[in-house]
Amino acid sequence: MGGRSEEREVSLSTGRMILSALDASKYYAYGVDTAIWDTDAYCEHGGESSPEVDTISLAPLSAVYSTRSDIPKPDVAFIALHGKYGEDGTVQGFLELFDIPYVGSGVLASALAMDKIAARKMLEYHGIRVPKGFEVANNNKDSKSVVDRIESDIGFPVVIKPSKQGSTIGLSIAHSPEDVPSAIELALSYDDQILIEEFVEGIEITVPVIGYREIEALPVVEVVPESGFYDYHAKYTPGATEEIVPARIPDAQYDHAQSLGILAHKVLGCRDMSRTDMIVRGDDIYVLEVNTIPGMTPTSLLPRSAQAAGIDFPELLDRLISYALSRR
Repeated sequence: MGGRSEEREVSLSTGRMILSALDASKYYAYGVDTAIWDTDAYCEHGGESSPEVDTISLAPLSAVYSTRSDIPKPDVAFIALHGKYGEDGTVQGFLELFDIPYVGSGVLASALAMDKIAARKMLEYHGIRVPKGFEVANNNKDSKSVVDRIESDIGFPVVIKPSKQGSTIGLSIAHSPEDVPSAIELALSYDDQILIEEFVEGIEITVPVIGYREIEALPVVEVVPESGFYDYHAKYTPGATEEIVPARIPDAQYDHAQSLGILAHKVLGCRDMSRTDMIVRGDDIYVLEVNTIPGMTPTSLLPRSAQAAGIDFPELLDRLISYALSRR
């Protein structure tokens, strides 16, 4: 939990929720802050009672392979990191090196899903509808040529976002050519490649998927942000978004959305859990992105969907941990 990405605070919230919900009679669990490497740095940071995480004890990252009696090497790691160094295959590779089972997708699937440009190409190849769009690299960011291509290939408005970033960080909606230069500059401040996509207006839904060998789609969630746009504030502010389960879409589209969630999960090689965000416009469903480490905060969509399926939060965590342990 924690870590060094722009989503650190969300990750700490996710970690708190998981630690507080785990059955203490079954698990001895402790938090590992991946922003803190060694014991000396840990002590300088404030030791076991870091104010950032209230009363939850945190260990340094070196605890993962520690021989200290007070910080045992884990039997399994539950990754509650979001964004860079957590969702992108980095920490997954670290755990692989130490032969520690972990909840969630492996190195390749994590890296693919985090890279929106790469994921988009994979989804398109397998016949999954995505918004019209193109990529822009840092060395080819001339705003006039970008505007020309938007006007010829897509049309305004467009979404401009970093390729490897989460929680809508660095994302802008450009409604006119005048909005493009600042949107490009913002996106490139987070990544050296950006994605420009058609702004698809419609019903926003998300499809959580869980399972390892046998995969199941959970109830489809309809997302209705008060502001009209599901941005960082709408995602993580209680009351800022209405979450409707099941989504208010026709039965045929509902079934199709669940099938798309499972297909996207399989196409990228995900395991244990994922959450695929989509837009329903008319008869069409567009896949926006696949999240391999969905949030577990009080406002998060995967726990909400699981609850609607009769799976309470502790049971959901048990299932996810059991998938990881089955790979030992």
